[in-house]
Amino acid sequence: MNGSSQSLTAQDALLAIMVVVSASDENMKTSELVAIERIVNHLPAFADFDTDRIARVSRTVLDLLEEAEGLDALFGLVRDALPPRLYETAYAMACDIAAADGRLEQDELRILREVRYELDIDQLAAAALERGARARHLTL
Repeated sequence: MNGSSQSLTAQDALLAIMVVVSASDENMKTSELVAIERIVNHLPAFADFDTDRIARVSRTVLDLLEEAEGLDALFGLVRDALPPRLYETAYAMACDIAAADGRLEQDELRILREVRYELDIDQLAAAALERGARARHLTL
C-alpha cells in the first residue's frame, strides 16, 4: 500500500477511521486500542476480516498522517472504498473510539468534526451517534 497503488477494502476503511481517531492526539491509548480490537472481533461488518490486516492498515494510516496532505488522502481512500450506506457506521465506530477512554480531547473533537464533514453525516444522525457512544462509555 505505497504511493498511488494505495487502496483499501471497505473493512480496511472502517478500521482506518478508527485508527485515525485514536491517533488524532498522537497518543493511541490502550482503551482505544482495546475498543478497536473489540469492534473488529464482534461487529458483523468485520465478520470475515483478516485480523492480520490490522497492523498493515494502521501503519498505512500513521504513514499518511505524517504527510502534508495525508489526512485528505486518507479520506479519499476511505470514500473510494466505503459504500455510502456505511458512512454512518464508520462515524459510529469513530465515536466509540473517541469515547473509549471516557473523555474527549480537542484533537478528537476536531477529527470527529472532519469525519462528519468528509462522510457527509447529517447533523441529527451525528448527534444521535455521538449520544449513543457517550452512553455506552459512561462509568459508574
